[in-house]
Amino acid sequence: MVLLYIVLALDDAQPTPAVCFGDADLGAHVLEIGAGPGAATAELRKRVARVTSLEYDYASAARLVQKNGNGAGVVQGDAAALPFADCTFSSAVAVLVLHHLRSSELQDRSFAEVYRVLQPGGRFFAFEIQDGWFHRVIHTNSTFVPVQPAALAPRLATAGFAGVTVDYRAGGFRFGASRQN
Repeated sequence: MVLLYIVLALDDAQPTPAVCFGDADLGAHVLEIGAGPGAATAELRKRVARVTSLEYDYASAARLVQKNGNGAGVVQGDAAALPFADCTFSSAVAVLVLHHLRSSELQDRSFAEVYRVLQPGGRFFAFEIQDGWFHRVIHTNSTFVPVQPAALAPRLATAGFAGVTVDYRAGGFRFGASRQN
């Protein structure tokens, strides 16, 4: 019975792209950070002309290349050291990714890197889970550095972002921020 509860809870924790960024205009070229198996990739490709999916884990990136057919737009890399030129993307999304970075310092570096690769006026959207015993238990064999929603505005402002919004949702919270110039 406990296993069934965990499976159902995990299933509920998989937010759809609509929950993560609603009907926001994502522009023409989106950076998907931490694409994993590509759960959000197909939906993103329906909404924008070009999606570049970044995945840290080599094996996961290779599987995503195969899943995408020609592998177009899949890059193996680190969110804290993005392998892209300045001002490349119209928006960036990170769904259930940031808590897997090994420290809050790496999260902050990721925020600065996202800011760097966004075009002026670009938007950054993310969905995260909140800290709690359940999330700590299911991450026993995985990295879990929770992002504290109350601390997001100053952390993102330090990276250069403005217009930070935080919205609590079932299973977690989403946030958005803009690169002004």
